[in-house]
Amino acid sequence: MNRFEVIKFSTPDELAHEVAKLWLQELAQSASAKRPHFVALSGGRITLRFFAEVIRQSFAFQFSWRDVHFFWADERCVPPSDPESSYGAAHAHFFQPLGLAAEQIHRIRGEWPPQQAAVQAETEITRFAPRDAAGQPVFDWVFLGMGEDGHVASLFPRETEAERANPAIYRVVENSPKPPPIRVTLGYPVIGAAKQVWVLASGTGKEAALQESLAPTGRTPLAHVLQQRAHTRVFTDIPTV
Repeated sequence: MNRFEVIKFSTPDELAHEVAKLWLQELAQSASAKRPHFVALSGGRITLRFFAEVIRQSFAFQFSWRDVHFFWADERCVPPSDPESSYGAAHAHFFQPLGLAAEQIHRIRGEWPPQQAAVQAETEITRFAPRDAAGQPVFDWVFLGMGEDGHVASLFPRETEAERANPAIYRVVENSPKPPPIRVTLGYPVIGAAKQVWVLASGTGKEAALQESLAPTGRTPLAHVLQQRAHTRVFTDIPTV
């Protein structure tokens, strides 16, 4: 069995539309279980398109959002009012339009000292989510984008094996090659423990990174995610795959 499934689309709009529909279908099907669902979001342009599609299509699905709790795959260490804040974008373009209650939203405190923000974020997810045998909290979904260098969340290339194996649920990144340089991110072990990881790989200039990520010997952060998991879905409009 392949460790990942690649689902191709012609345009970013088509990608966002179909991923939103699939996610809403799965949420609606699982709503009968009447248990909390834990979702980690990422930032980026394709995520904003995805948010818009979820809002547009959500009225066709008869389920309540009250059992869905939102966390973050990563956050920039900036205040929530900063244009770089992933929470700020989600609040304006997703949570407010859906009318989600504040207790369902568990943001990373980007305005706090980074290590304190990471500890708080780790405390928050461990209050809610069940843990696996290794002690990692189990997300129902982790949504990831992919950068031009193959990075996911705020996990960038050039990390050592020891850094990749760091068991911290959330950790601080102090030298991000993309601004702002200081971030808080989920680590590889907790991404690996998630029930589902959906990668939305979209945009120009990413062909080489995606090809390497999908190769058996790929060395990008996305490649490492794919190699450590039993199954991951990669949704992409990148034409050379």
